[in-house]
Amino acid sequence: MLIGLVRDSVMQCFCHTCRAPGILPAVSRRSAPIKKINKIRSKQPRLSKKVKFITTEIRCQEKSRGGLSYEVILAEPAPNVAVPKRPVTPGKNVSVEEIEQKLKAAEERRISLEAKKMADISNKLAKVEEATRKKDEITNEFITQTKEQLESKMEQHVEKRDAIISDMKEKLKIHAQEIEKTRETLEQQKANEQKAIEEKLKIAQSLRDENIKKMLDRLKEHERRAELVRQNKAQAQDMEGQQSPIASSG
Repeated sequence: MLIGLVRDSVMQCFCHTCRAPGILPAVSRRSAPIKKINKIRSKQPRLSKKVKFITTEIRCQEKSRGGLSYEVILAEPAPNVAVPKRPVTPGKNVSVEEIEQKLKAAEERRISLEAKKMADISNKLAKVEEATRKKDEITNEFITQTKEQLESKMEQHVEKRDAIISDMKEKLKIHAQEIEKTRETLEQQKANEQKAIEEKLKIAQSLRDENIKKMLDRLKEHERRAELVRQNKAQAQDMEGQQSPIASSG
């Protein structure tokens, strides 16, 4: 089927309206049978000009996965083509020396071919060993670099962790110092306030005692004056009582 398509595409004109005479199109075995259609034949005038074929080069490629590609090149047949001559076969009269020389030459060729193959094999093995050695070196270098990078990262991580821990300890220490200072300040303020309260209480007590003393003094003074008033009144009454009998007797 593929060969028929290639042949059909090659022998077809570029305008795809006509085909070269004398070439039947390739028909696939699997294609459906073509039914003949009875057409009315009409006479057409013959063309005086002959069809001329131009030397062309057409490359057709049919590519598929796992398939083949074909190149078809068409050209005019060469008139003078040198036909390869067959090699002259030796005659039947061959001597033993010639046979031995040929066998020896064949043995030498075989030995040289074997030596060449062994050299090629040794070269390939050397290349394989060199590639394996380079691969091992690259792998070891990669492992070393990766190990060094991991170790450096771990060291950096440890240093960062130690720095963070030391920073946190310093901050906690400063915070504890501030707390202690605040506590001491509060205790001092409390002591000062308590002292001030005690002093105020003492002053208030002294003032209260003084006020009580003054009030007692005032009360004593008042009683004294009241006593004087009573005494004066009693004396006045006595004097009045003494004067009344005198008046009655006179």
